[in-house]
Amino acid sequence: MKRSEKLKKLIICALMIALANVLSFVKIDMPMGGGLTICSMVPLVLLAFIYGPKWGLSCAFIYSVFQLIFGLDNVAYASNGFIAAVIILFDYIVAYSVIGLAGFFRDEKRSSKRIILASVTVLLLRFVCHFITGAFVWDALWPNEFGLSPIVYSLAYNGIYMLPEIAITSLVCAAICPAIKDRI
Repeated sequence: MKRSEKLKKLIICALMIALANVLSFVKIDMPMGGGLTICSMVPLVLLAFIYGPKWGLSCAFIYSVFQLIFGLDNVAYASNGFIAAVIILFDYIVAYSVIGLAGFFRDEKRSSKRIILASVTVLLLRFVCHFITGAFVWDALWPNEFGLSPIVYSLAYNGIYMLPEIAITSLVCAAICPAIKDRI
C-alpha cells in the first residue's frame, strides 16, 4: 500500500471513530434502561465493511477503549476485580470490538444485502456480550425490580435498545454504502 493511501485510510479511520463517539452521546433513554444511540455504530460498520477486517477490528477496538473511558463509572460498581474485568471485557472491549468483524462480509460490489447481513451479525454479537454481563454480572449486583429471571430480564433489558439499534444501523448502512463505496 502506498504511503498516501495508508495516510488517507488513517485519516478516514480517525474521523469515523470520532464521529461514532460523538453519535454515541446522541441517545434516547429506554424504559428499562440502556439507551438507543442514533447511528453511532454506522461509521464503524461502514469502515470495516469498506476497508476490511484488519482496519475494522483495529478501529473498533480503539472505539471500545474510548467507550470504556467514557463509561468508567460503570466499572466502579463492580464488587471485586473479577467482576470489573468481566464488565470491562464484555460491556466494552469485546462488545464494541466485534463491530470490526463486519469487514469479513466485505465484497467488491459492496452490496446492500451484504452490509445488512454484516450489520445484523456484528450487532447481534454485541447484544450477546451485553446479555452476558446483564444476566451474570449486573443481576448479581442489582436484582431486577420485576422479579424476572436474570436471563429473561437481560434479554428484555438489552433487547429493548439493541433491536432498534440493529434495525436502524442496518438500514442506514444499506442506504449510505452505495453512495460512498467509491469515495473512501
